[in-house]
Amino acid sequence: MQAVEKFVPLLYKKAKNADGLKPRELFTKNHEKLLNEARQWVKETANSFTIVGTLIMTIMFAAAFTVPGGNDQNKGIPIFLGQNAFSVFIIADVLSLVTSSSAVLIFIGILTSCYPEEEFRKTLPKTLLTGIYTIFISLACMICAVCAALSLMLKGYNSIMVTSIAVLTLPILVFSYTTSRRFKVLTLHYNISRKIFQFYKTGEF
Repeated sequence: MQAVEKFVPLLYKKAKNADGLKPRELFTKNHEKLLNEARQWVKETANSFTIVGTLIMTIMFAAAFTVPGGNDQNKGIPIFLGQNAFSVFIIADVLSLVTSSSAVLIFIGILTSCYPEEEFRKTLPKTLLTGIYTIFISLACMICAVCAALSLMLKGYNSIMVTSIAVLTLPILVFSYTTSRRFKVLTLHYNISRKIFQFYKTGEF
């Protein structure tokens, strides 16, 4: 709609049809059902990922205070402090906590939006993609933290450790599979919209 408006004379933009509607008003009326469906889809998607992000954030916050091996009773510091695997655990835990918190804030921002139709062109798809990518990073960091914790606790039991770590990769695969369609739809929508407006602006793709 915005791309077409650039080539329409101002007089036509303000003209009214037999029902007394301007072009913008007519466009909004004809696409009202589609807009409502899009709003509902965005709200459900954001709500689902908000729950996921909150769960990850809660788990990683608790993990920061219940470190593998516990703390030294005399000094009060983690027993495995100084080991490489423990450093990986702490870094992954912090990254997961930060990214999940960021994702929750992103999706809360989407949920509290009034969903104007202009935002569906670029802002909402871009924000949703950012939130989903952030959730994926958070999940990956959480798995890394768990793997690091297992390597500390199962040191010397390589077969059990390798099997456990291999199984822990399944959540990432499942998440990637279940969200791949949304990734494709959002990415395609965003890229097509960007290309169209680039064409109308510069005359070339």
